[in-house]
Amino acid sequence: MIVKKYSVKSVALAIVACMALLSMRAVAQELRSEVSVQGTGFFTKDSNGNGIENKPTETGGLLIGYRYNINRWLAAEANYGYDRNTQSYFGSTFARVQSNIHQITGSAVVKLPSFARIQPYVITGGGGLIFDPTGDAGGATSQAKGAFLYGGGADYAFTKHLSLRAEYRGFVYKAPSFNVASLKTDSWTHTAQPSAGIVFRF
Repeated sequence: MIVKKYSVKSVALAIVACMALLSMRAVAQELRSEVSVQGTGFFTKDSNGNGIENKPTETGGLLIGYRYNINRWLAAEANYGYDRNTQSYFGSTFARVQSNIHQITGSAVVKLPSFARIQPYVITGGGGLIFDPTGDAGGATSQAKGAFLYGGGADYAFTKHLSLRAEYRGFVYKAPSFNVASLKTDSWTHTAQPSAGIVFRF
């Protein structure tokens, strides 16, 4: 009978190879990417400045996002949102400007301890809101406003790949004037954006 002798080096190499294979399998099974589609509300606070009062209408819209999970507690997210509302201006003159609102944002997502099937999280980041008039509005033109973003939410997992998301996002930015001097309040405003939708993980 022939007895094969294995060196310590061979055994070590075999163990390292097994660990590498197991690690690769674990990474392959981990779901790092998420795509979300949410219906939103869009509620903006009235603003005042330079003798002008700006009253935006309340509306709703759509939010589409991609989230990459860096690890178990931290993720990076990019979102695109669409809404349409009307800004009314009161002062020396009266004006109404209806516009499409495009939001493009990036944020960091910090996941809080989960319980049951619920995963809460908080978000912070920034981006831009682009106010694009829908028609001839007396000289009003498209205008972009930088915005600070904050918020939080929670995901409820139905399956490994599918969840329900409820979220709140808040924006702080300078009120739009559509590049018309007589509509410029030069004041800060706030938009609250509650939302709910679905998340697909892969």
